[in-house]
Amino acid sequence: MAPGALIDVAYDDDNNNNNNNNNNNNDKNINNINNGTILEHVSDAIDDVNSIKYDTKSKFDATKDKATFRQYEDACDRVRGFYREQHEKQTVAYNLAARGRFYSASRPRPRMTIWQAMEKLDALVDESDPDTSLSQIEHLLQSAEAIRRDGKPRWMQVTGLIHDLGKLMLFFPELGTQGQWDVVGDTFPVGCAFDERIIYPETFAANPDAQHPVYSTPHGIYAPGCGLDNVMLSWGHDEYLYHVVKDQSRLPPEALAMIRYHSFYPWHREGAYRDLMCDRDWDMLRAVQAFNPYDLYSKSDEVPRVEELKPYYLELIDEFFPQGELEW
Repeated sequence: MAPGALIDVAYDDDNNNNNNNNNNNNDKNINNINNGTILEHVSDAIDDVNSIKYDTKSKFDATKDKATFRQYEDACDRVRGFYREQHEKQTVAYNLAARGRFYSASRPRPRMTIWQAMEKLDALVDESDPDTSLSQIEHLLQSAEAIRRDGKPRWMQVTGLIHDLGKLMLFFPELGTQGQWDVVGDTFPVGCAFDERIIYPETFAANPDAQHPVYSTPHGIYAPGCGLDNVMLSWGHDEYLYHVVKDQSRLPPEALAMIRYHSFYPWHREGAYRDLMCDRDWDMLRAVQAFNPYDLYSKSDEVPRVEELKPYYLELIDEFFPQGELEW
């Protein structure tokens, strides 16, 4: 099968039938997330694992005592069960169905500005995480402000501001979100062999694609050098936001790569899947590696003053989203 051909299939409404049996349970599953509190607890635990494992330097985090974060093994214990479920359920079939639902002509597309989306996401607050008691909007502003203080370009600042807005998928039952495993967590390609450099690679044994005659081969449905634009990554909030903004913004390719790939740790930190890259992807890799510390380490910065910062960021939003409202 040609590179990208499988992804094209995902936009055929016929594939919406793949997971119809699960649709009746969507509202119940969404409610079980308790307005996102449980999900945010898992999401922050995942960040703990990555922040401790990949302790890189940037200007804003050079003076921090990262020993105040949870120790790596403790953090790993808290996310092991999450990854077991994610690795079992993120299949080619599920990813085709998820993209089919997203692109379905019959799906209602709520319209919101970026700031309205941030305010809506602010309903997701993790009251149980000892590393941060911040609201979602405060975390987004922390990331953006850290990027701004380091003198990075305006497009990168707005990318920091919006990078977690894909979690809005929890509010839209038509997307068929099943729980935590298809919203957060490290991402990876489906449709080819699961690389040993993915966290907890042994847990893919329960994924049916691991025994598939094509999907279990090193390149699977892809051709070497096909480019990551033609690779289907596991569905979650990063992939969802990428598909929302890629045609509704003036963001440069580097910003889109930061949004889509910043959780793709097997690639940008472990060196996996390099044989699928095209020449352009090397530039995108450098961009993602530059962005990553601002997501992991900014959560312990001082609490931003939302109302004081709002005028600056509203102007920034208008620059890159001049149409105002986006279809989500």
